[in-house]
Amino acid sequence: MANIDISRDVVLSEEMHRRIISMKNEKIKNNKAKIESRGGHWDTDDHGDIYHPDFKFEPIYEEGKDSTDDLRLIGKNVRKFLSEIPAYCFKDSALAGCWVGEMTSPRFTNFTIPYTELIPEDIRNLQREYGLAPGIFGMNHMSPDFGIGLKLGFKGILDKILYYREFNHPEDTTFYDAEEDTIRGILAFVENNAKYARKLAETEECEWRRLNYLKIATAAENLLTQPPKTFREACQFIAFYQSADRTYHNGGAMGQIDELLRPYFEKDIREGTLTEEEAVWMVASVFYNDPHYCQIGGQKPDGTDIVSRVSYIILQAAHTLHIPNNLAIRVYEEQDDTLMAKGLSCIMQAGSGPCFSLAKGIEEGYMKQGHTRGLARMRAKVGCNWVALPGIEYPLQDVTRINLAQGLIHALDDLKNSDEEPTLEKLWERYDYHVRIMVDTIRRGYDYHVDYISKYRPELVINLCCHGPIERGVNCAAGGVDIINLNCDGMALATVADSFAAIEQRIVKEKKLTWQEMFEALDCNYEGKEDIRLMLKSIPRFGSPESLARKWAEKISKSYVDEMTAELTPRNHIRVVPGLFSHGDIYAWGKGTRATPNGRKGGEPISHSSEPDPGFAKGLTSFSPTLKATAVARVQPGWGNSAPLHLDIDSDMVMKNGGVDCLCALVKTHNEMGGTLINMNCVTKEQIMRAHADPDLEPDLVVRVTGYSAFFASLSKEYRQQVVDRYLTTD
Repeated sequence: MANIDISRDVVLSEEMHRRIISMKNEKIKNNKAKIESRGGHWDTDDHGDIYHPDFKFEPIYEEGKDSTDDLRLIGKNVRKFLSEIPAYCFKDSALAGCWVGEMTSPRFTNFTIPYTELIPEDIRNLQREYGLAPGIFGMNHMSPDFGIGLKLGFKGILDKILYYREFNHPEDTTFYDAEEDTIRGILAFVENNAKYARKLAETEECEWRRLNYLKIATAAENLLTQPPKTFREACQFIAFYQSADRTYHNGGAMGQIDELLRPYFEKDIREGTLTEEEAVWMVASVFYNDPHYCQIGGQKPDGTDIVSRVSYIILQAAHTLHIPNNLAIRVYEEQDDTLMAKGLSCIMQAGSGPCFSLAKGIEEGYMKQGHTRGLARMRAKVGCNWVALPGIEYPLQDVTRINLAQGLIHALDDLKNSDEEPTLEKLWERYDYHVRIMVDTIRRGYDYHVDYISKYRPELVINLCCHGPIERGVNCAAGGVDIINLNCDGMALATVADSFAAIEQRIVKEKKLTWQEMFEALDCNYEGKEDIRLMLKSIPRFGSPESLARKWAEKISKSYVDEMTAELTPRNHIRVVPGLFSHGDIYAWGKGTRATPNGRKGGEPISHSSEPDPGFAKGLTSFSPTLKATAVARVQPGWGNSAPLHLDIDSDMVMKNGGVDCLCALVKTHNEMGGTLINMNCVTKEQIMRAHADPDLEPDLVVRVTGYSAFFASLSKEYRQQVVDRYLTTD
C-alpha cells in the first residue's frame, strides 16, 4: 500500500467523462439564462443557484407589517422558503438539490434592517464623508464545521436543538424555535428532493439514469433519519446543507474537504462499494451544486501532513469539470510539493484552477493574536480572501472596506486650505489623522453590528454546524462561538504610495513642480494639465525595486495596521483584524474617488488590494511576476488575514521561464516571505484579449477575478478589464 502513488490520475471511462462534461455544459447553459435575467452580467462569484424564473415566494408577515425583521418570523420564513424551493436533479449528476437565489434578496423577501434607526448619526455621517463600507449587518463570511453535521445528520441536529432547548430551559425560546424551524425546513427540502428523484425514476427510459435517480432518492431518504454512512451520502449531505446556507445567508464554505470526505472514501473503497472514478464524479457533482470555498492539503494541529488520495480525487474532479470553482491548496514549508505542482499543472492546462493558501503568513499572523500554532493550522481557506476556523470562529471578513485614497484626498484638502506652507511631513501627519478617523469609525460601528445582528439577521443555518450556539442558546455572532474576529480591509495602497512618492520626487527632491501647481491640477482633474499628470505618473512606482514608492507602501501598510490593532471596539472589546483587499470593486470605488497625485484621474479605478498598479514593471528586465510577488510580500498586514497576490501570466511567457517548476518556486518563495494567498490565471495574451473583445468566442473560459473564479463571459466589461489590465507580460 505504501508504494501506491496517491497522486496518480484516475482513468475515467468515456461514459464517466461524458457525465462530467454534461454537467459543465448545463452549468454554462444555466448561467447564460441567469446572466440574461440580471441585466447581461454578473460581477461576483458564479454561484450555483439554478434559475427558476417561475418560482415565487410569499413571505409570512405580521398583520400590518411588510417586513420580516423579527427572529420568530425569520425562522418561520426560512422554513417556508426551504420547503417551497423547487426540487432539482440534473440527469448526469450524482446528487439532488439546488438553491434558487438568496432568500433575503428583494426578489423574494422584504428582509429589511432598520440601519438608520440603530446606528448613531455621527457614525453614519463619517461613513458617508469617507466613503466607508462599514460591514454592519454583513453576511457572516465564516465556515461551518461539517464534522458536526456529518456526525449527527439532519435528524441528529434537530434532536440536539430539542435537547438543549429543554436542558437550558430559557425563558424566551425564540432562538431555539427559529433554529427548529430552520432544520425542519431543511428536512422538508431533503424530502422534496427524495420524492422528486423517485418520480424521475418512474419515467426515465435510460436504465443507468433510472438507477441513478433511485440511488439519489435512497441517499436523500437515508439522510432524513440518520447521519451519512457512505461517500455518496456525505457528498449529498454537504450539497443539501450548502444549498440551505446559500439560500439564507449566502454562505458557501466547506472547510478542509479532503479530511471530511476521507473516512467515507476509504471505507467504501475498502468494502468495494465505490470506485475511484465514481468518487471523482460525485465530487464533481458537489462542485456542480455550487463553487464552494474549500481547502485541500496542509497540516493537522500536530504538524502531520493532511494530503491523502482524496486530495487528488478532489483536485481531479475540479479540473475535469472546469467550471468556476473556489478550491484552495494549502502550502507550507518543507512539504512534499506534489499536490502544489499538480495544481499548478492544472492551471497551465486549463488557464485557471486552484488558488494557493500560504501557511506561514496566515499562521504566524494568527499566533500574533495569542493563538497557538496548532490552532492556526486548523484555519482553512473558506472565502474569497480569507481563512477561518470552521465552526469555531466568527470573522465577518470581506465585507468592510477603508479606501485609503480618501484619507490622502482629505489630507491634501487640509494642506491646500491651510495658511501654513505645505510640506511632505505635514501631508503625512494629516493623512495619518484621517486614517485614524476612518479606523475609529469602523470600530465604533462594529459594536452596533454585534449588538443587533443576532436580533435582525442571526446565522440560523450556520449555527447548526458550529461549536457552541445550540449548546448555549446564543447566535454565533453574539458569543455562540468562542472566537469573534471582526475584519476590515484597506484598499488603494499603491494609489496612495505612488502619490506620496510622486510628491516626494517631483516636488520635494527635484522641485520640478510646486505644491500649488499640483493642487490646481488635481482640482481640475488634470484637464489641460496632461504634462503635469504624466510627470507625476512616470516615476518608478510601487513594485519597482528600490523605488521611493516601495518605502511609502510599507509605511502606509504599517500605519494602517498599527491604527487598526491599537485598540479594541469601545463597548464589546473585540479585535478588528486588518487586511488589504479590494475584491473586484476597484472601478466602483474609483468612481467616487477624486484625482490623486499618482496621475490617476478622478473616477478612474483605484489600485487593487495590496498590489502594484498594472504596468509598474514596464521597461524593467526582471520577471515581473517575481517583482509583484516581492512587493506584495513586503506589505502584508501580518495579523492572519490574507493580502492576496494576483498573478495573470501569459502562458507563453511562463513556459519560457521554466513552466511549472518556475511557478512552484514562486509560490514557495512567496510563502517563505510571509505572503498569504496567491490567485493565478495562466492563458495566452491573445486568448484573453480575444475573449475580452467578444466573450461569446470563449464561453467556457474560467478566470480568477480576485479570490473567486467566474466565467469570463459572465463578467461586465469593467470587471473583465481589470483582469486584462493585470495581465503581466515582459514587453
